[in-house]
Amino acid sequence: MTDSPWREISLTRTGPEEYVATNARGASLRVGSGSTADFSPVELLLVAIAGCSSVDVDLITSRRAEPTRFDVVARGEKLKDERGNHMGAIEVSFVVEFPEGPEGDQARERLAPAVAQSRDRLCTVSRTVSLGAPVSMTAR
Repeated sequence: MTDSPWREISLTRTGPEEYVATNARGASLRVGSGSTADFSPVELLLVAIAGCSSVDVDLITSRRAEPTRFDVVARGEKLKDERGNHMGAIEVSFVVEFPEGPEGDQARERLAPAVAQSRDRLCTVSRTVSLGAPVSMTAR
């Protein structure tokens, strides 16, 4: 990971409504319009929110105990109205289980506060969506 605050990906068209996104570390991900099995941009938004919060919650709770189950679902309604295309309210649900015993008890006690910390302060992705960020687009 870099100390720079800047993040960047590149996206290359590989076919009709098919693209490959690549990050600075060389990982790639196929993106599509939703007509194929590839992730759509809206699904990637949900992945980004769930993934960001999952990292936060996992880092906080797994200090006490390793989870025996860690599942997250992110969902929301894609809307088309007078404001154009956008997402309605987005819900992120965590189902996390820990082993029995004192360490598992401590992790369970930290779960709800960790989710709240991620939502209210830590997760850059959901915080950006909640607060709103200007997006500029140019063509060359």
